[in-house]
Amino acid sequence: MSLRSPTLIVALILAVAGAPPCESQGRDNIVVVGSSTVYPFSTLVAEHFVRSGPFQRPSVRVTSTGDGFQLFCRSPGADTPDISNASRRMTADERTLCAANGVRKITEVRIGYDSLVVAGVATMPVFDVTLDQLWRAAAKVVPVNGVFVSNPYRQWSDIAPTLPNRPIMLFGPALGHGTRDALIELVMRPACMAMGSRSAFPPEELVRACSDIRDDGRWIDVDNMELTLGKLASHRDALGILTYSYLELFPNRIHAATVQGVEPSRSTITAGTYPISRPLFIYVKEEHLRTKAGLADYTAEFVSLCAAGARGYLSDEGLVPLPAQELLNQRAIVARLQR
Repeated sequence: MSLRSPTLIVALILAVAGAPPCESQGRDNIVVVGSSTVYPFSTLVAEHFVRSGPFQRPSVRVTSTGDGFQLFCRSPGADTPDISNASRRMTADERTLCAANGVRKITEVRIGYDSLVVAGVATMPVFDVTLDQLWRAAAKVVPVNGVFVSNPYRQWSDIAPTLPNRPIMLFGPALGHGTRDALIELVMRPACMAMGSRSAFPPEELVRACSDIRDDGRWIDVDNMELTLGKLASHRDALGILTYSYLELFPNRIHAATVQGVEPSRSTITAGTYPISRPLFIYVKEEHLRTKAGLADYTAEFVSLCAAGARGYLSDEGLVPLPAQELLNQRAIVARLQR
């Protein structure tokens, strides 16, 4: 996801200022990097954490999921980040990089759920799309008569007659955003590989092609995802690839297409029935637990009941809470860090 506006973040913080903070102990300057999707949640947790005792405010910095892992994995040294926010799971290659640089003890904590949505302005009708149709709208190359060619689709109805006669224009996350990684992982590759397996495309080239987004002007990269709202308002036929929290934050400005007949909602996201939902994570560098006072306690605040419960303050910010049993599982993982 993207950054929320600073005024919105301040307003949410002030709204919960009267609630008793969860207890934490420890003191140090914790450094957090990574996903812009997770940034607002980490920032709000930092506000509660610093109010719960004589703590220095954690420094939460926006990079991207991938760039955050690069910084996090650079070394176990005290000058490297303690936590990396992530809107996808750390890959095997990223774990290998960490290990090669001496960062061998990493704790993954699932903090909640978010999902991709295909959103348009609220005054325009939306429609149902399949994963295959969404891939065909966004892909650089698609199969035509068994051969991959440059994407020829200009209208949604070019893809399928059931889709509207409406120009394809997509505003989506730029390279490096976890939201783009999620689009490729959840939509592009599965649909593309299914079709590519029936083509003569060499396997190694197919994997690369399945990650390529069209560059003919019908997909427009957006660096700051919140700018997508303004772009949709100016291009009423366009659709944006956003995250679910935007639907809750701006219900009068945008609404979402159904995907394979399923509407995005908190219940469909946590149940896994909405096809393009995803968990969100933080990754904790265990080597820093003894040298960065408060690191375990800051981590614990993410899964505290006042933060991550069904009516917690992170839910107010747009995070879809973990189901009860899953939250208990994550709390057990974090409790190990506090021993």
